[in-house]
Amino acid sequence: MIERTFLSRVRKVLPDLHPAERKLGDLVCNFPGELASYSASELATLAEVSNATVSRFVRRLGYSSYEEARRHVRFEKDSGSRLYLGAIKDVAPHAPRAYAETDMHNVQRTIEAIDESEIEGLTQSLLSARKVWVIGFRVGAPLAQYLQWQLLQVIENIVALPGAGHTMGEHLAALHPTEVVVLFGLRRRVAQMDALLEVIANSGAQLAFITDESMPTRTEATWHFRCATEAPGPLFSHVGVMALLNLMANRVIDAAAETGRARLASIEASNDTLGEL
Repeated sequence: MIERTFLSRVRKVLPDLHPAERKLGDLVCNFPGELASYSASELATLAEVSNATVSRFVRRLGYSSYEEARRHVRFEKDSGSRLYLGAIKDVAPHAPRAYAETDMHNVQRTIEAIDESEIEGLTQSLLSARKVWVIGFRVGAPLAQYLQWQLLQVIENIVALPGAGHTMGEHLAALHPTEVVVLFGLRRRVAQMDALLEVIANSGAQLAFITDESMPTRTEATWHFRCATEAPGPLFSHVGVMALLNLMANRVIDAAAETGRARLASIEASNDTLGEL
């Protein structure tokens, strides 16, 4: 049986709670991460209820103790839900400078963590691959499309997945050891990420795995780039990810040399003929 999330447990019992418990339930629905941050007595103070109310509340949710509920919330908080990062006392807006400073720090941390040989190895593999697959879900979907659009200038056989109406099985069945997969695994990750990594590994295709810093290094990946995504606000920052993609695209286009320039010239000629730009 799939374990219910903490919030699904709260929402299920919320209509049947006594007034004090309902007050506590409403608080943790809006700020679930607070249960991970505070002790039972501190949470009782925040909700203006008794310690006994907190104890009854967690038992109604199916937990044997407050600490068990707290561990569950911490696990879900680590999964990347921004709802779990909101704080009751943290209501003041952050200054624009705070976002700029954090983004610049993210770019620096992301790029400094990259080994030069990793980028060069990936560049050559992308250019020599029979086909390149760029896969992204949720926030990774537009990033995958962006990278595919940039690399299409010099790599003819490159596709971004999943497409509208497609299932992954339709494409993964065709994976070949001479191909390269660029996979985005940014929070919050889809449930099938581990299964997807296994299928790619079994295919023999090379894998460039692009994730946030919370993902441990995966041995299935030929290259694993862990991008800094810290942010002062409720959303993750993906500026560091874009810096990595910019580096990748420019290195690949530079390394494509004469073949790449010939393709770029052909693309420009087609643009002129069609009058698209």
